[in-house]
Amino acid sequence: MRTGIIILAAGGSTRMAQPKMLLTYRGKTLLQRVTEQALAATTAPVVVVTGAEHDLVQQTLQHQAVYFVHNKQWQEGMGVSIRTGVGKITEIDEALDAVIILVCDQPFITTALLQQMMQQQSGTGKGLVACAYSNTIGTPVLFGKTYFAQLLTLHGKEGAKRILKQSVEDIAVVDFSQGATDIDTPGDYERLLSVNTGTSSPEPEA
Repeated sequence: MRTGIIILAAGGSTRMAQPKMLLTYRGKTLLQRVTEQALAATTAPVVVVTGAEHDLVQQTLQHQAVYFVHNKQWQEGMGVSIRTGVGKITEIDEALDAVIILVCDQPFITTALLQQMMQQQSGTGKGLVACAYSNTIGTPVLFGKTYFAQLLTLHGKEGAKRILKQSVEDIAVVDFSQGATDIDTPGDYERLLSVNTGTSSPEPEA
């Protein structure tokens, strides 16, 4: 099974008031951390979708073996970024069996988690694998190739939640309790940094 990975890094980080993917945690930017985990998880292509901070993102990852695609309509919302990423990765590798879509503001994504998702898909035969946290399911999400066409129809602020809601019986779930930690505001970032004080859950090993 060939599973590519799409990293969404196109947003304007309006609530953070600075590019959140370039915030530093434990010596690396959030973007560098998630990219390294993705590259270690698969031999298939890893595509980074850029947008508001296209040049900075490329510069940050200039030594990483990733492909870039610029979503010039990034302000329209996540749906356009997903569509752009899927279009690029399937153009690069037509033999992909699945893609994992992830965001760079979940700092506890690991190689082990991504590989567990791939194993779950292979073991269950389900077309979708989502992560479970905080009484919901969400990113990262694995989409089998039968869903590529639907992903290519997304637009505006519409993410992939609609596809999940319409395909409940085709979803396998992986527990990712730390997926509830995402960095949208300065307060979120301050809480993340408090991990080192022991007030939050420790970072899992990759």
